[in-house]
Amino acid sequence: MVVFKPIWLLNVTKITIYTSDFKLQLTHYNTKFNQKTFPITLVCDNVTNAPNIGSLFRISDAFGVEKLILCGSDIPMGRKMLKTSRATEKVVDFESVPSAFEYISKLNLRNSTIISCEIASNSKPIHTFKFPTDKNIVLVVGDENFGVSEDILKLSDAIIHIDMYGQNSSMNVVQATNIALYEITKQIG
Repeated sequence: MVVFKPIWLLNVTKITIYTSDFKLQLTHYNTKFNQKTFPITLVCDNVTNAPNIGSLFRISDAFGVEKLILCGSDIPMGRKMLKTSRATEKVVDFESVPSAFEYISKLNLRNSTIISCEIASNSKPIHTFKFPTDKNIVLVVGDENFGVSEDILKLSDAIIHIDMYGQNSSMNVVQATNIALYEITKQIG
């Protein structure tokens, strides 16, 4: 930030002097964030848009997600995904599985809380929801056109949504996941 310091000369003229009291933007090499992994598994129910998948890798890394699960039959892992992921697919633990429902059905038997991010008749606003600190969190996000499937919603321990104040009734899956992961890691951090 550049600081402007007004100086009055003989009470007649005002001169502004630019000083170098500003900080340089930090790079990937000089940030001082503490690396941390949270007990969060991000399950993507039929998210198949390559740039979105790349961005999901990137935010999984940024928020210390333990594992990313890509579910569906046509998960693109090509050039468009790689361009958006910025090499985070090399550091994020991930798995591709054909069915989110089957994967989550198996998780339901373990020490996990399944939380779907979806606007539903019984969903709770994310900012009022208390995320568990004693269990693994499985956050399920869905396809942009159809959301999280009804079968998965039925398996969920909780359904959360992000309050929206405009005319649109949905949000890009990556943007919604960003908000959800921020709230989760803020609470359990």
